[in-house]
Amino acid sequence: MSNFPTPRGRLTPDRPLNDLTWLRVGGPADWLFQPADLDDLRGFLEELPRDVPVFPMGVGSNLIVRDGGIRACVIRLGRGFNGISVDGVRVTAGAAALDAHVAKRSAEAGVDLTFLRTIPGSIGGAVRMNAGCYGTYVADHLVEVRAVTRGGDLVVIPAAELSLQYRQSALPEGWVLVEAVFEGVPGDPEALAARMDAQLKKRDETQPTKDRTAGSTFRNPAGFSSTGQADDVHDLKAWKVIDEAGMRGAVQGGAQMSPKHSNFLVNTGGATAADLEGLGESVRKKVFQHSGIELHWEIMRVGEPDRG
Repeated sequence: MSNFPTPRGRLTPDRPLNDLTWLRVGGPADWLFQPADLDDLRGFLEELPRDVPVFPMGVGSNLIVRDGGIRACVIRLGRGFNGISVDGVRVTAGAAALDAHVAKRSAEAGVDLTFLRTIPGSIGGAVRMNAGCYGTYVADHLVEVRAVTRGGDLVVIPAAELSLQYRQSALPEGWVLVEAVFEGVPGDPEALAARMDAQLKKRDETQPTKDRTAGSTFRNPAGFSSTGQADDVHDLKAWKVIDEAGMRGAVQGGAQMSPKHSNFLVNTGGATAADLEGLGESVRKKVFQHSGIELHWEIMRVGEPDRG
């Protein structure tokens, strides 16, 4: 498009997105923009024609891009947006920083943000989804974020204005998160490292971490994450109601509900986005028929079906 801005970063037309998602599926974006730095991102959004939709994309850990691709300019942050700094118990992380890296860097500095260690993906997605595990959420530690508006303005948003709830936030569509500030609690680096090692061991024992998945497929009907505590109840866990509906290990095309953890949707090889989403919808239907519980997707599904 002749009226598109000319940025310093990389702007690629008709860019397939399958290699940028953990599930390895998805058609092309009309445009993929990888900004060189913050000024490049701001200038690009300011000049981008207003009728072009913008879709910020992290590392694709919680995403199904449909086979027909996305009619938008996808923005993917990389180097220049992944810094991590610690000042006392305050941790500032770029939106492209991996959750696991933020947890580890914080722990090394004696700051407890260990709940982030086993959350797949990057900080931008974690904030947008109010990610959490072991009973702790982004909302419990988030101070503020910096974001670039659709018009290119840089704004600071206090955490309270994001209306963070279970797996959702109120960030306006098309705004791009660029940085988040967290406040952790002091902790002994060795003790924090040991806790994270234990969390990883438990995750690897119970989840299909070697398979192509996108983390938890559906939100827990109870409306909160597993706490990891001995008194945790499972009655309204997504995996439990999926099991009870007989859908553990269910298959559609190259898609499967993991036999190891039935709330994980797996690309066993050669799955299309339609296979994955179709199997997920079959699971939702079976669960509703069996228990009357309506499962809600935790994985974000975007784009259009294959146009054939």
